[in-house]
Amino acid sequence: MRFAFAALFVIALLAIPPATHLLGQQSTKPAPASATTLSGLPPPMNWTAEEDHQNMMDQLGIKALRPGPSGNENAPNHANYDESKANPFPDLPDALTLKSGKRVTTAQMWWKERRPEIVEDFEREVVGRVPQKVPTVTWSVASSETAVVASHPVIKQQLVGHVDNSSYPLVNVDIQMLLVKPADAAPPVPVMMMFGREFPPGAAPRFVIPGAPGSPGSDPPATEQLITDGWGYAYINPVSIQADNGAGLTKGIIGLVNKGQPRKPDDWGALRAWAWGASRGLDYIETDKGVDAKHVGIEGVSRYGKAALITMAFDTRFALVLVGSSGEGGAKLHRRNFGEAVENLTGSGEYHWMAGNFLKYGASEATFGSKNAGDLPVDAHELIALCAPRHTFISYGVPGKGDAKWLDQQGSYMATVAAEPVFRLLGAKDLGVSEDYRSAKMPPVNVGLLNGELAWRQDDGGHTDGPNWKYFITWADKFLHHKPAFSPSAATQAAPPPADQPAPRTDPNSVIAHEQLLDKAKKGHIDIYFEGDSITRRWGATDYPELLANWKQNFFGWNAADFAWGGDKTENILWRMENGELDGVNPKVIVLLAGTNNVGHFVPPGGDDARVSGVTSGIQAILKVLQAKAPEATIILTAIFPRNDNPAVMPIIDRINENLFKLADGKKIRFLNINGKLADRDGKLFDGLMNPDKLHPAPKGYQVWADALKPIFKEVLGPPAREDHAPPPTGDPSAVH
Repeated sequence: MRFAFAALFVIALLAIPPATHLLGQQSTKPAPASATTLSGLPPPMNWTAEEDHQNMMDQLGIKALRPGPSGNENAPNHANYDESKANPFPDLPDALTLKSGKRVTTAQMWWKERRPEIVEDFEREVVGRVPQKVPTVTWSVASSETAVVASHPVIKQQLVGHVDNSSYPLVNVDIQMLLVKPADAAPPVPVMMMFGREFPPGAAPRFVIPGAPGSPGSDPPATEQLITDGWGYAYINPVSIQADNGAGLTKGIIGLVNKGQPRKPDDWGALRAWAWGASRGLDYIETDKGVDAKHVGIEGVSRYGKAALITMAFDTRFALVLVGSSGEGGAKLHRRNFGEAVENLTGSGEYHWMAGNFLKYGASEATFGSKNAGDLPVDAHELIALCAPRHTFISYGVPGKGDAKWLDQQGSYMATVAAEPVFRLLGAKDLGVSEDYRSAKMPPVNVGLLNGELAWRQDDGGHTDGPNWKYFITWADKFLHHKPAFSPSAATQAAPPPADQPAPRTDPNSVIAHEQLLDKAKKGHIDIYFEGDSITRRWGATDYPELLANWKQNFFGWNAADFAWGGDKTENILWRMENGELDGVNPKVIVLLAGTNNVGHFVPPGGDDARVSGVTSGIQAILKVLQAKAPEATIILTAIFPRNDNPAVMPIIDRINENLFKLADGKKIRFLNINGKLADRDGKLFDGLMNPDKLHPAPKGYQVWADALKPIFKEVLGPPAREDHAPPPTGDPSAVH
C-alpha cells in the first residue's frame, strides 16, 4: 500500500510565531507598569538577545566577560587543541563525597543525601530551576492515521500539548509531538522519544531523523530500525517549547511562567525547558496503553544531545538515553581547556541554554571578582552520574567526518569514566574501564564499551548518532530484555520498490532537501543540471567545502547547479523528477549518475539478471522523464563508478554499464565512462582517487570526472563566462546546527 508523500512524516502543526523586535528601541529596562495591553497585563519584553544578556550581567554584577575561544584554528584566539594544556583543573568534584566531606558508601546515602546536593548545584548554577508552579499541559490528538515504516504498518498520532496560559494569555505555548507505534508488534512496546532539530524561523516545523541515510551503504533511518525491532518512537519539537535564542526568553514556557518579563539568575534556561517539555510528553505517553511506559528513552544530537542528557538526569522515569555529540554543556567536562569552553556558553549567543548564574563562570570583572570553570561546584561527570543506574549511552563521531574536535570527545570520555563509581555503587555495570579518568584514553573508533548500563561508542561518522543506532538498539534490547519483533534478516531481504516506479523518501531530512531543491529550481539561470545520489551531491554541496571548491574551480561560468540527494535510488530520483525539481528549469546540459544504491544487498527472485535489468529500467525511466521535461537538453549519462566497499557487486555494475551504453544515441544522450581512469581492469581502485569508504570519490577522483565533462560542456555551451548566475549551492539540512 502506498501513501501520499505529503502524509508521510511531514509535520505541519502550528508553527511558533517568530519573535518580533521593536526596531530602534534599545532599552534594557523592563517595560513600565503603565505600558499595558488591552487585557491590563504588561506585554512581553521584546529585547534582543544582547539586551537580555546585558540585563542578566547587570543582575549579577558582571562588568566584563572573557570572550570564548574561536573554532577557527587560524584565529588569534583559537581554541586549544593541545592535550598537554587541556587539563588546567585536573581534579573533578568527587561525585561520592558529601559537602560535609563524608564519603558516600551506600545507595541510600546517594539517593537521600548526595544526589540532592548535586541536583541543587546544577539547578542553581548551571541549568536553572524549573519553577515550583508551572502551568498544566493538556494533550490532544490533532490527527491520527495509519502509515507504513520499513514495510510495517504503523499508527501515527500528531499531538498538541497546550500549556494553560490563563495566567498570562499574551504568551501561547503548544508543544508539538509525533508518536508512532508499530501496528503489527504485540503491545505494549518500548518507545524512543527524540528531539527534532528546528527549521528556519517562520517555516512550518519539521523533524530531522537521526541516522537518516545520507550515502550509499549507510544504515536505515533510526525510525525504520526502531519499528523493525518492535519499538515505537516519538518526536518532540523543542522550539515549540522554548525558542533557541536569547530574544525568546520572555516568550515560550520560560516567558509564560515569568509573564513576559526577564529571568532571575537561577531561572531555567532553554536546555532545562526542553527537558521539561520532554517530561510532559512522557506524561502523555504514560497514558497510552500501547506503550511500555517503564521503557521509554530520550535521544538528541548536538544541543539536543545536551537536552537529552539533562532530561535523563532530572526525570528518573526515563529508562534510557542516547546522548549524541553533546559537547560543552553536555557530556564534555567544563573544566577541560579543549575546544569549546564555558566562555562560549556565557556569551550572548548561547547563554540562553543555561541558567543566568552560569554567566558568573565566564566573568573576568565583577562585584564578586572573577570566576572560571574551576569554580563550578559540579561538572559533566556528575550530570552523567545523575542518570545512574539507568541505561546511559554516550555517542560521538570523528572530526574527519564533521564531528569537530571542538566537541572534545576525549573530555567527554573522561567524564563518562568519572561517572563509573556512581553506577557501580547503585548496582549497575559500568564501562569496565579500570584507569583513572585523568589517564583514561578513548578506545579506538568503532570499538564500543557496551557491556554495562553505562556505555560509550565513537563511530566513524560525523555530527550524528546515526551509525550508532544499531548498536544502541541491540544494547538496549539486552538490558530491557526486549526481543526484536521481526527478524532483521527478513527486514534486510524485504523487497524494495521497483527501480522504475517513482517512490518518495519518507525521512523528514529528505523532505526538507526536496523543498530546498524545489526552491533552487525556481531561481532559474541553470544551464548545467547535475542529478544523482550522494556521489554527485557531495561535489556541489555546502557541507563538503573542499569538494565544493573543486566544483567551483571547474564549473564556474557555466551556471551549473547540483540537484542530487544522498542515499537516493533510481526510484527516488524518478519521484523527485516527477515532483517539480526539474519543472521550468530548461537546462542545456543534464549530467546523470545513478544506480549504485540499487545494487545493494537485496537479491530479487530473478537473481543478478533481475537486478541488472531492474537498475537499467530505473535509469531508462529517469531518462524518459528528463527528456520530457527538458527536451532541448543534452544528457550526459555517466557510467556507475567502481566501488570496492563490496567488490562482489562489480560484475553487476559492469553489466549495468553495458546496458547504459546501449541507451545512449551519441547526440541527445551521451554515455560517459571514466571507470578505466578510476580502477584497473579487475575493478581495483587506484590510490588517492576515492575516500577510505572505497565508494565516494576524493577530490582527485572528482577531478577525473570534471576533466571528462568539460570538453562536452565547451562543445554544447562554449567556454565558461566570467560570471556565474546559478543559484547558491545547498547542503544536508542535518548539517546545520
